[in-house]
Amino acid sequence: MPTLASPSLPPPAAARRVSCESLHKLEFAALGTVCVIQYVTSERGRPCVPFEFAAVSWVRAFEEKYSRFKPTSLVSRINAAAGREWVEVDDGTEELFRLCDSLVLTTQGILDPTALPLIRLWDWKAEHPVIPSRDQIEATRRLVGWSKVQRQPGRVFLPEPGMALDFGGFGKEYAVDIIAHTAGLYGITSVLVDFGHDLRAIGTPPGRPAWHIGLEDPAQPGHTKGSIAVTNRGIASSGDYVRCFRIGGKRYGHIIDPRTGWPVANGCLQATVVAGSCLQAGALSTTAFVLGQQVGMTFLRTFPGVDGLIVSETSRAQTPHFFDHVVT
Repeated sequence: MPTLASPSLPPPAAARRVSCESLHKLEFAALGTVCVIQYVTSERGRPCVPFEFAAVSWVRAFEEKYSRFKPTSLVSRINAAAGREWVEVDDGTEELFRLCDSLVLTTQGILDPTALPLIRLWDWKAEHPVIPSRDQIEATRRLVGWSKVQRQPGRVFLPEPGMALDFGGFGKEYAVDIIAHTAGLYGITSVLVDFGHDLRAIGTPPGRPAWHIGLEDPAQPGHTKGSIAVTNRGIASSGDYVRCFRIGGKRYGHIIDPRTGWPVANGCLQATVVAGSCLQAGALSTTAFVLGQQVGMTFLRTFPGVDGLIVSETSRAQTPHFFDHVVT
């Protein structure tokens, strides 16, 4: 599992620890969401402070380096240099680029790190959102395509002005897996890492055979509808029922298909995947959501050991073993 060197940062004051017997809970804000780490220690119920420090420091350093919302981040510098000049990158970034190669291939181009121009065009956060014209969408779509990115050892170049990178499509899931792996380096064998409801469960909580994860009800955001029990698995859900806008009675969600330039409008509300890692679960749930219920289920079934549920406006579909995880 790859790691990212972290600077010596003081423990953030915003982090909050809650302990109950040998189960410890750490919460902090990062990556645009609430990050929650629950873990079990055997040292007389005491928290593992070195692990907590390492986890928070790594996440903060990752965000500072790769967030497009940080003006001084490496990603922001690469985007600012689009069409003008090459930007030097380190080995860790080249490793992320190789991960992008794999994700683009696996998701059939649906998860594309160069889709930021389309995300900006469809500004669902605007006070008065508008629907871009077809000409605007087509012109912007020509800036998108991972294969357009030029790479040489130690440097990268976005050849067209307006091109831009965004690791937001997989960054949280990647970070979840890194922190779950880091827990093992500190002798922690049971941990649940939850970054904005992208999760990785290792081992079990005290006195229980598995970690229980609530499934959000897309009809009532913020409320759960059932739960699943998992251990040694990654879990992620994709949906656009919260972040969206309506014009002329039609809903436009925040998940955009970079192959068309348009928000997904196939009747799907939510796709949930249980897989070997959070990164895999997140990539597959997004892809299944974009592909739609029928094609998405066929897609998920091609991955051994992957279980999924896709909820549409009219029905629910799942892989044969998804309900093996469901708690009744």
